[in-house]
Amino acid sequence: MAEFSADSVMMLEPDQPTRLLIRLSAVIAAGSEGEIRNAVQECDGTTDPVKTEEVILQSHLFCGFPRALNAAREWRRISNRPAPGVDEDAAAVEEWRSRGEETCARVYGDAYARLRANVRLLHPALDEWMVEEGYGRGLSRPALDLKTRELCIIASCAAGRQERQLHSHLHGALNAGASEQEVDGAIECISGLLDASWLARSRALWAKVKYSRRQ
Repeated sequence: MAEFSADSVMMLEPDQPTRLLIRLSAVIAAGSEGEIRNAVQECDGTTDPVKTEEVILQSHLFCGFPRALNAAREWRRISNRPAPGVDEDAAAVEEWRSRGEETCARVYGDAYARLRANVRLLHPALDEWMVEEGYGRGLSRPALDLKTRELCIIASCAAGRQERQLHSHLHGALNAGASEQEVDGAIECISGLLDASWLARSRALWAKVKYSRRQ
């Protein structure tokens, strides 16, 4: 991945701690262990540690457990923060489902019913896991607001070259309350992590989303 400094991009939105969380999300998705280590070190002492942990936790949904585990390992080592004794957000499956449906509907807006139908056609288990595990157990955790989660998901999808999911979560960030300027900033603060062609594709996709939302 390209060399990048979090201070190299000047913008008003999002704020600096959020930019570091966004960058961390992108690096977890596509960076080497050394790059993950550096991104974690940039967060330590600057970002809210609870929010940092939430970004690391949710990364398993978008780039798999191995990368999430590597990031968590570096975070524990660098921050010297012990893991909590229990997960304070532990909830029953029934609660995961109800809050997952609510969060997923918020992210997808008018496209929610179509999303559920399309995923069920792929496999009903994927629909269940998406709602209960992904949106309920993962993205509905209260320690990090949904807008920040979505900005970080944009970074993860862009870095991982997941174009369909990037398209969905560009809409999702706006649906979760992000401004166009905040999404602009999220893309620009990871621009140094993307090669030129993929950065151009990501910007073009974002321009298409903005255009469609203004109609």
